[in-house]
Amino acid sequence: MLTMTDYYEYSIPELVQLLGARFKDYRLRSRMTQKDVAEQSGLTINTIHKFENGLVPNMSLSTFLLLLKAIGCINDLDELMPELPESPYLMKENGKKAQRIRHASPKTNK
Repeated sequence: MLTMTDYYEYSIPELVQLLGARFKDYRLRSRMTQKDVAEQSGLTINTIHKFENGLVPNMSLSTFLLLLKAIGCINDLDELMPELPESPYLMKENGKKAQRIRHASPKTNK
Protein backbone atom coordinates (compact mmCIF):
# COMPACT_ATOMS: atom_id res chain seq x y z
CA MET A 1 0.00 0.00 0.00
CA LEU A 2 1.38 3.41 -0.99
CA THR A 3 1.36 5.99 1.78
CA MET A 4 1.44 9.73 1.30
CA THR A 5 4.46 11.54 2.69
CA ASP A 6 3.81 14.62 4.79
CA TYR A 7 6.43 16.94 3.35
CA TYR A 8 5.58 19.61 5.94
CA GLU A 9 7.57 17.51 8.40
CA TYR A 10 10.80 18.19 6.48
CA SER A 11 13.07 21.23 6.50
CA ILE A 12 13.92 22.86 3.16
CA PRO A 13 17.46 21.36 3.09
CA GLU A 14 15.93 17.92 3.77
CA LEU A 15 13.47 18.41 0.91
CA VAL A 16 16.31 19.43 -1.42
CA GLN A 17 18.17 16.29 -0.34
CA LEU A 18 15.11 14.13 -1.10
CA LEU A 19 14.74 15.77 -4.52
CA GLY A 20 18.42 15.17 -5.23
CA ALA A 21 18.11 11.46 -4.49
CA ARG A 22 14.95 11.23 -6.58
CA PHE A 23 16.61 13.15 -9.41
CA LYS A 24 19.51 10.66 -9.39
CA ASP A 25 17.04 7.79 -9.79
CA TYR A 26 15.36 9.56 -12.72
CA ARG A 27 18.73 10.28 -14.31
CA LEU A 28 19.84 6.67 -14.02
CA ARG A 29 16.54 5.41 -15.43
CA SER A 30 17.04 7.81 -18.33
CA ARG A 31 20.41 6.08 -18.89
CA MET A 32 22.26 9.38 -18.53
CA THR A 33 25.56 10.05 -16.82
CA GLN A 34 26.23 13.13 -14.74
CA LYS A 35 28.39 14.29 -17.66
CA ASP A 36 25.43 13.90 -20.05
CA VAL A 37 23.24 15.98 -17.73
CA ALA A 38 25.98 18.59 -17.37
CA GLU A 39 26.27 18.91 -21.14
CA GLN A 40 22.48 19.13 -21.61
CA SER A 41 21.92 21.61 -18.77
CA GLY A 42 25.02 23.78 -18.95
CA LEU A 43 25.72 23.03 -15.28
CA THR A 44 28.89 21.52 -13.89
CA ILE A 45 29.27 17.84 -13.03
CA ASN A 46 30.20 19.00 -9.51
CA THR A 47 26.84 20.79 -9.12
CA ILE A 48 24.96 17.68 -10.23
CA HIS A 49 27.04 15.42 -7.98
CA LYS A 50 26.45 17.66 -4.95
CA PHE A 51 22.71 17.85 -5.62
CA GLU A 52 22.31 14.10 -6.05
CA ASN A 53 24.29 13.34 -2.91
CA GLY A 54 22.54 15.80 -0.61
CA LEU A 55 25.47 18.18 -0.35
CA VAL A 56 23.52 21.24 -1.51
CA PRO A 57 21.47 22.89 1.27
CA ASN A 58 19.33 24.74 -1.27
CA MET A 59 19.08 25.09 -5.01
CA SER A 60 17.63 27.79 -7.19
CA LEU A 61 14.44 26.98 -9.00
CA SER A 62 16.02 27.88 -12.34
CA THR A 63 18.85 25.37 -11.73
CA PHE A 64 16.34 22.67 -10.82
CA LEU A 65 14.34 23.42 -13.98
CA LEU A 66 17.51 23.10 -16.09
CA LEU A 67 18.07 19.66 -14.55
CA LEU A 68 14.48 18.58 -15.26
CA LYS A 69 14.85 19.70 -18.88
CA ALA A 70 18.12 17.81 -19.23
CA ILE A 71 16.56 14.47 -18.24
CA GLY A 72 13.35 15.06 -20.21
CA CYS A 73 11.04 15.63 -17.24
CA ILE A 74 10.15 19.31 -17.68
CA ASN A 75 6.61 18.46 -18.83
CA ASP A 76 6.01 16.77 -15.46
CA LEU A 77 5.57 20.24 -13.95
CA ASP A 78 1.89 19.89 -14.78
CA GLU A 79 1.72 17.11 -12.20
CA LEU A 80 3.49 19.25 -9.61
CA MET A 81 1.24 22.27 -10.06
CA PRO A 82 -1.61 21.53 -12.47
CA GLU A 83 -3.56 24.42 -13.92
CA LEU A 84 -6.66 25.09 -11.89
CA PRO A 85 -10.13 25.83 -13.26
CA GLU A 86 -11.36 29.41 -13.07
CA SER A 87 -12.32 30.37 -9.54
CA PRO A 88 -15.46 32.42 -8.88
CA TYR A 89 -13.61 33.78 -5.84
CA LEU A 90 -11.13 35.48 -8.15
CA MET A 91 -13.69 37.07 -10.46
CA LYS A 92 -14.67 40.69 -9.97
CA GLU A 93 -18.20 41.96 -10.47
CA ASN A 94 -17.21 43.34 -13.89
CA GLY A 95 -16.21 39.82 -15.01
CA LYS A 96 -12.46 40.49 -14.97
CA LYS A 97 -10.05 38.28 -13.08
CA ALA A 98 -8.60 39.74 -9.86
CA GLN A 99 -4.84 40.25 -9.99
CA ARG A 100 -4.39 40.24 -6.22
CA ILE A 101 -6.41 39.52 -3.12
CA ARG A 102 -6.87 42.21 -0.53
CA HIS A 103 -8.38 41.44 2.80
CA ALA A 104 -10.56 44.03 4.46
CA SER A 105 -8.65 46.02 7.07
CA PRO A 106 -9.78 45.37 10.64
CA LYS A 107 -12.08 47.98 12.16
CA THR A 108 -10.46 49.97 14.91
CA ASN A 109 -12.39 50.98 17.98
CA LYS A 110 -12.07 54.64 18.87
